[in-house]
Amino acid sequence: MNIAILDYGAGNLRSVARAVARAGYEATVTASPADALAADAVILPGVGAAADTMRNLTESGLVGPVREVIARGTPFLGVCMGLQALFTVSEEGGEHRCLDVIPGRVRRFSPGLKVPQIGWNTVHELRPHPVFEGIPDGSYFYFVHSYYVDPEDQSVIIGETDYGRTFPSVIARGSLVATQFHPEKSGAAGLRLYANFLRIAERALTGQAVRPGEGAG
Repeated sequence: MNIAILDYGAGNLRSVARAVARAGYEATVTASPADALAADAVILPGVGAAADTMRNLTESGLVGPVREVIARGTPFLGVCMGLQALFTVSEEGGEHRCLDVIPGRVRRFSPGLKVPQIGWNTVHELRPHPVFEGIPDGSYFYFVHSYYVDPEDQSVIIGETDYGRTFPSVIARGSLVATQFHPEKSGAAGLRLYANFLRIAERALTGQAVRPGEGAG
């Protein structure tokens, strides 16, 4: 299976590649739009600010390919900024247009709340999804962020977390899954999430449907 981890200068790529390897798969870290379009599964990790992310994605020629692979149903995993970049607009440092794959806004946590949220917090499942297979509800994952996503269509939210307010921490739509936390920094639960996502991608490649309750074996 051809797995592409997209490199747009955001860092944290090696940790993601190691997590994929520990899940039993091999990925290519690439900045090539052609590699993204040819991949059987795409992972968009990221740290940093929305404006820098969108500028780097644009300069790398990756904006169109990211939208295209999602639109055609290639399994896609966004992580942290890779989640936030999928939304219409981010309020980080003003107002910045993002990829507009998921209609909605990226909002800052309320004043008075310590930001960024750094450290472990729980994720509560709102509905079954194969990416959660074998991961107990309420498991801890590692977060580093000052902003949260607010989708127009609340049905895309499959996991949520409390930090001063309840916010979406996992979204899914079609073959797209994205997390606000960093699975690659989240121990056994995070590795299981990567394995589940890649198993979903592997099943899609062979034409086998994955239903809720089915994930990594």
